[in-house]
Amino acid sequence: MLLKTRIMKFINKGATLFIFFFIFSATTINAQEIIKDTVKKAVPEKIPTQRQKIDGVIATVGDYLILDSDIDKSFLEISSQGGSVKDITRCQMLGKLLEDKLYAHQAVQDSIIVTDEEVKSKLEEQLNYMVEQLGSMEKAVQYFKKANEEEFRADLFEIIKMNKLSSEMTKRIVDKVEITPEEVRNFFKKIPASDLPTFGAEMEVAQIVIKPKITEAEKQKVIDKLKEFKKEVQEGSSFSTKAVLYSQDPGSSSNGGYYKMNKKTPFVKEFKDVAFSLAEGEISEPFETDFGFHIIYVEKIKGQEVELRHILLVPAISAESLKEAKEKITQIKKKIDEKVVTFAEAARAESDEKETKANGGLLVNPKTQDTHFELTKMDPSLYSQVSNLKEGEVSLPILDTDQNGKKKYKLVTVTNRINEHTADYAKDYIKIKEIALKEKQINAIAKWSEQKIKETYIKINGEYRECSFTNNWLKK
Repeated sequence: MLLKTRIMKFINKGATLFIFFFIFSATTINAQEIIKDTVKKAVPEKIPTQRQKIDGVIATVGDYLILDSDIDKSFLEISSQGGSVKDITRCQMLGKLLEDKLYAHQAVQDSIIVTDEEVKSKLEEQLNYMVEQLGSMEKAVQYFKKANEEEFRADLFEIIKMNKLSSEMTKRIVDKVEITPEEVRNFFKKIPASDLPTFGAEMEVAQIVIKPKITEAEKQKVIDKLKEFKKEVQEGSSFSTKAVLYSQDPGSSSNGGYYKMNKKTPFVKEFKDVAFSLAEGEISEPFETDFGFHIIYVEKIKGQEVELRHILLVPAISAESLKEAKEKITQIKKKIDEKVVTFAEAARAESDEKETKANGGLLVNPKTQDTHFELTKMDPSLYSQVSNLKEGEVSLPILDTDQNGKKKYKLVTVTNRINEHTADYAKDYIKIKEIALKEKQINAIAKWSEQKIKETYIKINGEYRECSFTNNWLKK
């Protein structure tokens, strides 16, 4: 296979494979090749119907059994996330299940724990998606050919928990993999010039943000409300229910404000400081972060990990404060247009966004951690704001609302446009490093799997022994 083909597979197909196999994309690329279906093909776009035979054990991995019906459940899980199953054979799905069981078996050996609360959160998310797509829970139960909602939930719960164990084990493997600049350089040198990948058109973007001032009166309103919540919970009310009803954190409100975190989890410092200062069962006083005001309830402490729930309330912004913010950013734009200051100088002096102001307002791509944004992969809202700007042109003031509902005014500019080009080591080091690291992670997983297959009791029964597997599950 040409190296170019392999590289572009990493770049272009990772997301699709993730949907199909629900674990790290790095794992799935090497996990199963497309093979001829020697048993029975999946019904296009639908979970396969139950096979008309006794549901027996078709494979064993360590302490885990795989039933023939487990293959059907896995098709159900992929379909529940909106993925297509039409090109996945039963042999391939068994291969994926064998991997999951191997990872899960080793996860148990390594004392990796997945709580029921985590699984329930994901379960509700998937059920909501299916109900939205199909119209009702009853229709979802009928579509996936389950006897009732209870059976449907039980099957999905089991699948999600297994996949979570599998992904946690995979994450533990790849998190240990690091790559040096020398390895990246050697990786790039081995690529023939004719096989170098092409990167699409990109741009660098900077912004200046002015946030409306929040009055002390509005701050006190949410502080008093959070104190009221705390008192009611201490008197017997459900913290989880209050989070669902009132929290303005879109990332956790639907699952009762639940998060699991350790000291390396990328939460803001103020939040982590409070979370790790509390005892199990304790509720914090209201405290402030850039997102608003919070209270935290610690449910469990397990070693270095904390399981918690929180409620976020965002103080309201008055019309007067919003007007003042617009007037301020309009004056900043006027100074830039009149060349009194440069955009970068204005950002450093005036911007309220501490993440970008020190860098002259330059945005960092959260996916690549560099300052380049590929046009075809840019966030649609950001693209709409900058797509028509010429290099160096400054936008009109933009009223922006973030995912927490907080309003702010901003100016944006394109500082650099980069045309489509063949990979260049100096210009594209971050992207090349990402590809090289991904290959090293794949190799690490392959080596790990090969060793664990040798060490683990594995048996495949009946007609499935005729499947063609990439991994040596049959130990031939």
